[in-house]
Amino acid sequence: MTLDGMMTFGESENGLRFADFECCEDVEMEPFVGNCKVQIMRDGNVYITERPKRTRNQALFRDDNCSLSLGQNGKFYFVFSLPSEQLDELPGQLVRQASAVASKVLRQLIIDN
Repeated sequence: MTLDGMMTFGESENGLRFADFECCEDVEMEPFVGNCKVQIMRDGNVYITERPKRTRNQALFRDDNCSLSLGQNGKFYFVFSLPSEQLDELPGQLVRQASAVASKVLRQLIIDN
């Protein structure tokens, strides 16, 4: 669909740029909200392309501060997070939770075979 209108470019007080388009025609369109890539070229042309939706990895196993998941690329991901205030607990918690997840994986492998 091609529409006539006016586009305004600017920058907010916090340094983020914006572009607003005001249509000069009387049209009815389906509202749209999405994550997009926006390119504003030197000559004033604007290109907007919707980005694909992010596919989240499903956790295979979870523990208190960690999870193990299988990514879309066929790789396993072990994610561990702990607040910085608990730095002194990090080594012990990491070893304990990684061992617990490894035990769960081992039990699953034994069950599957």
